[in-house]
Amino acid sequence: MQLHLKNPLVFFDLETTGINITNDRIVEISYLKIKPDGHEECRTRRINPQMPIPKQATAIHGITDEDVKDCPTFKEVAKSLAAQIEGCDLAGFNSNRFDIPMLAEEFLRADVNIDLTKRKFIDVQTIFHKMEQRNLIAAYKFYCGKELTEAHSAEGDTRATYEILMSQLDRYPELENDVEALSKFSSFNQNVDFAGRMVYNESGEEVINFGKYKGHLVKEVLKKDLGYYGWIMQGDFPLNTKQKLTEIRLRLKDEM
Repeated sequence: MQLHLKNPLVFFDLETTGINITNDRIVEISYLKIKPDGHEECRTRRINPQMPIPKQATAIHGITDEDVKDCPTFKEVAKSLAAQIEGCDLAGFNSNRFDIPMLAEEFLRADVNIDLTKRKFIDVQTIFHKMEQRNLIAAYKFYCGKELTEAHSAEGDTRATYEILMSQLDRYPELENDVEALSKFSSFNQNVDFAGRMVYNESGEEVINFGKYKGHLVKEVLKKDLGYYGWIMQGDFPLNTKQKLTEIRLRLKDEM
């Protein structure tokens, strides 16, 4: 089977210093670009996170401070990486909840303007969980009949994710071989920001998705709680979340 693609589809995986999108950094990125004609292009590169890699992170992916001390920083590779994924849709395993928000945050920190909201996202983990409720290693064995011996290496996880999606399309005839359809199926919410701090409701309005205002319209919260915007902007929130909240605030000012 070959994926039906209008645009190139980039499967990617990140290894990081931790799981905090705001404070942690990428130490390795691997991508597998599938072009509409089926041609594949794979690349992996290590990144100097400019911070110590915690031992618990090294225990998972095996990357140490010594391994990345002479590697480029994300800022140094950001423009070339943005060019490599330009015009591509994106896919990964748990990518909607972690890898895409983390990647977007790194681009913002590097001052590289790339609008990921125009891309379609396929999260293979979401498809898997909706169908079978397991993890990547189990998914690889279940769908592909093989042991994932290179788990937690970015390239190994990236290749496995691609193979799993192909097997999912073979196994489930109800899954449409179309990037837009797969993107919709593998999304639980319509996020305003990549971290999902704000989501769209059924009417297309922005809604707070955490804390004491969860379920409240963003515009109503900004009107009644004048300190909320400042609390977000000064708090430990992703840059992308702050960016989207600012866009809503400016839009509300224009509407007044």
